[in-house]
Amino acid sequence: MKSYFGALAVLALAACSGAQDGEAPATTETEAQTERPDPVTVEDRFAVLALDCVHREYPNKISHVMQSAEDARPPHQLTPAFYGCFDWHSSVHGHWLLTRLLNTNPDTVFASEIREKLSKSFTAENFQGELAYYIAPGRNSFERPYGIAWYLQLVAELEESEDAQLQAWRETLRPLEDAIVSKTRAWLPNLSYPVRLGTHNQTAFAFGLMLDYARTVGNQAFEQELTDKVLGFHREDVNCPLDYEPSGEDFLSPCLMEADLMRRVLTGVEFSAWLGAFLPQIPMDGSADWLAPGVVLDASDGKLVHLDGVNLSRAWALEGIASALPEGDPRIASLLASAALHRETGIAAVSDEHYSGSHWLASFATYLTTQRGLN
Repeated sequence: MKSYFGALAVLALAACSGAQDGEAPATTETEAQTERPDPVTVEDRFAVLALDCVHREYPNKISHVMQSAEDARPPHQLTPAFYGCFDWHSSVHGHWLLTRLLNTNPDTVFASEIREKLSKSFTAENFQGELAYYIAPGRNSFERPYGIAWYLQLVAELEESEDAQLQAWRETLRPLEDAIVSKTRAWLPNLSYPVRLGTHNQTAFAFGLMLDYARTVGNQAFEQELTDKVLGFHREDVNCPLDYEPSGEDFLSPCLMEADLMRRVLTGVEFSAWLGAFLPQIPMDGSADWLAPGVVLDASDGKLVHLDGVNLSRAWALEGIASALPEGDPRIASLLASAALHRETGIAAVSDEHYSGSHWLASFATYLTTQRGLN
């Protein structure tokens, strides 16, 4: 297939299956494609990566506790909607990416192919299978919190759409949504401490997506429970050790994601004061070099390539933090300067060269370039 990624960084800067049990999907590797039109936008280029992975079943990493021999089945039988893109959560946010593009650019040159792919995944039968898998015994912690947060973000994307087909899909996704919200609300009171990792189990990033979802769908009880938990965990936090970041496999900044979360639950004046105590090292001179982007020396390594993601997620967190500060705050210029540096570095790394990164980095890049966290 023709590669679309040679000029990705240049363009970015200029723009600053219905498979049932026992039935194999039509294709389980990268599906045969007719000749595609050339991408027009940066997000079109990202969409190519999602289009090529959402129904690619192998290679596959299953986060799967087996209760019996019956659980030893291929991914498309276990989770018939989200079996592609290497793992469940990447498949979910790959579908989110495609849905996001239909919302932000319904006339994209890939609109027809995107709708075809989503139609294959978003069927009632597939989601009966997804729900059965999720509520089965022994799966209370399945994809918690990262994957389920992305699922709720996908639902929020459909909720906001006025497109009739997307509105119909939103109803198709509702049963699994309800189960996820119910399990999450049962989990929150038992969560004694935040998870401050820079990878999937981090609670700050997930809670941010969940809050955005709760506000989008108008679930005030869930929103309040999340807000109470966030404030209880983080209101008194000070002096976050940003100099210790990133860890060698991070794709989320513990410090910056917490700050991006807190701007969702504090007023501008409150947040400004909280940020001063939490990240006192933010400069006031407009400089960008106070936070160096992560460096990836081997993009074929599925763990090391996480640092390409940390650059993208840092960029959107820095923009989010800046957006919540009062006008004229002297830290805004340095926050945005560092965000621009991380954006440039992160987007330049989004490539189809290695599946270790291509199956997920485009979702992070799309979240950044479409300003999803700010909208």
